[in-house]
Amino acid sequence: MELRSITQFLNNKSILVIGATGFLAKIFVEKILRVQPEVKKLYLLLRAVDTKSAEERLHNEVIGKALFDVLREQHGANFLSFISEKLSPVPGDISCVDLGIRDSLLKDQMWNEVDTVINFAATTNFDERYDVALGINTMGALHLLNFVKKCNHVKVLGHLSTAYVCGEDGGFIKEKPFRLGTAKKSTKVTDIGMEKKLVEESAVTTYMKDYGIKRARMHGWPNTYVFTKAMGEMLLVHHSRDTVPLVILRPTMVTSTYQEPFPGWLEGVRTIDGVAVGYAKGKLKAFPFNPKLTVDVIPADMVINALIMAMVEYANRSTPSEIIYHVGSSLRNPFTFSNFQELNFRYFVQNPLIDKDGKPIKVGKVTAFSTMASFRIYMAIRYSLALKVFHLAISTVLFQKSWKDKYIALERNLKRAMRLAELYEPYVFFKGIFDDANSEELQIAATKTCSEAHAFNFDPTSINWEAYMMGAHFPGLVKHVLK
Repeated sequence: MELRSITQFLNNKSILVIGATGFLAKIFVEKILRVQPEVKKLYLLLRAVDTKSAEERLHNEVIGKALFDVLREQHGANFLSFISEKLSPVPGDISCVDLGIRDSLLKDQMWNEVDTVINFAATTNFDERYDVALGINTMGALHLLNFVKKCNHVKVLGHLSTAYVCGEDGGFIKEKPFRLGTAKKSTKVTDIGMEKKLVEESAVTTYMKDYGIKRARMHGWPNTYVFTKAMGEMLLVHHSRDTVPLVILRPTMVTSTYQEPFPGWLEGVRTIDGVAVGYAKGKLKAFPFNPKLTVDVIPADMVINALIMAMVEYANRSTPSEIIYHVGSSLRNPFTFSNFQELNFRYFVQNPLIDKDGKPIKVGKVTAFSTMASFRIYMAIRYSLALKVFHLAISTVLFQKSWKDKYIALERNLKRAMRLAELYEPYVFFKGIFDDANSEELQIAATKTCSEAHAFNFDPTSINWEAYMMGAHFPGLVKHVLK
């Protein structure tokens, strides 16, 4: 394995980016423009009805973000003209044939120019509506591959998946592709055509969230998100063979940027940050998790660096095939839930959030429940029983309406908390360790053969978790998400 110059590879390249408004996609676009301003064009597929709407989304949801401040400063007054020259917003929809691109001239242009394709498109909600998740995460992957097959010069197709397509597997989880039809339960076969038919035949959309969870668990996956992503991988691997080199990147839990373009940039509440935010606001007193288990997190810019490295290396392959890269930290630099809990506590004791009355929010240690059963018992005694007494009082005594409203709000919050805990259960009690042999081999090869390897670091052993969490991640969460 030998990597040539990364910036040389990117020079004069035309790259199609799918799902360009996503968190990781934005980091990818910014990095490419910053390290290689001589890239020819980045076509950005944006869900929009027309070019004007796509341009508005580009400016409001991509380049208008603080992430682009470094690039904005580099180009000064020429920033917008540079962006206009390099970025081409494409209105479309990955869940449709030909990516929903209606402009035939634009399609022809892309088929003749694009040489690299990266798919970031995904709906990442654990309990997304099944029809929506299947359309984007599963069938969208096939629509993209069919579009790529019409391109004349594509050298590599990169696909962002998730390490948790493994379901609830434990032990040492290898970087292996899924065979079409694979199911996590030995008695089942995953028939993607049947799943699509079931969704199309259902006229009821109100229960699609629960239906997605039901279908996922029937086949051995814990939620709709990872089930539909796994099926998307199956379709890509099965239908891409002998046509185009396929790189599937499976990051673990993605956190804020480690270094580039600056430490701590984050967008939205991501996985473990749901717990951190609830805790910082003083609302999280107890949660189910095993402090001894590993929480496999990886900074976002390292994910993008790994993707770019893999993209460059695999584009040089003479024979089309697929390769899987796990990008995480559990094997070579493990970070435990107890580490996370302790640093979370220290940071928000030293830097408390301010409540609506201008007073600092006091936080204490979270009570950890090492099993879901013990957490359910605690919640039943601490909250459910109290609510039943409250309900009985309301039923027998004439209370003001405000008391009834309070009861309804408390009941809703309890249900939401239990659903959140159940959705997170597979991850807070996850016992797998992700093999990253392919990623490590790529890193070693880059260090030996590529002079720019230091600028594309994705080595998890280089992370000092305390310094990163305390100096970048938690401050970034407050600044960019909680604001």
